[in-house]
Amino acid sequence: MRGLPTRPRRAVQEVTSARMQRLGTLYRGREGMWTWVLHRISGVAILFYLFAHVADQALVNVSPEAYDRVMDTYRNPFVGLLELGLAVLIIFHALNGLRIILFDFWSKGIARQRQMLWVQTVLFVLLATPAVVAIGGKVVAELRA
Repeated sequence: MRGLPTRPRRAVQEVTSARMQRLGTLYRGREGMWTWVLHRISGVAILFYLFAHVADQALVNVSPEAYDRVMDTYRNPFVGLLELGLAVLIIFHALNGLRIILFDFWSKGIARQRQMLWVQTVLFVLLATPAVVAIGGKVVAELRA
């Protein structure tokens, strides 16, 4: 359009680059972007767990002795830490999924995004704390034994 002032492309790139450097990251997103990334990572991790779980449970039908050997290898502190991580990932993924549903089906969801993230964070801490205490207590007991 003629008559409208335009910025040269280089000036726009410099301003954008300066803003990104101020944020300390390559991405311009804020909390929503990080929850989006964590939601994908947690979903893939849960999917891998489900594949492993189906595979080791299938051993019961093939060979109960092999199943018992596999279950014995799972009884160590490292796997306990993996279980703890899985519990935390599932809680985060579920709460974030509910928040995403609110975005999609509640007319004020997008406008209340930051408040919903704070509610999600509080619920996450409240729900994850008992899991961390219970599973973490088992891991610490195994380390002391």
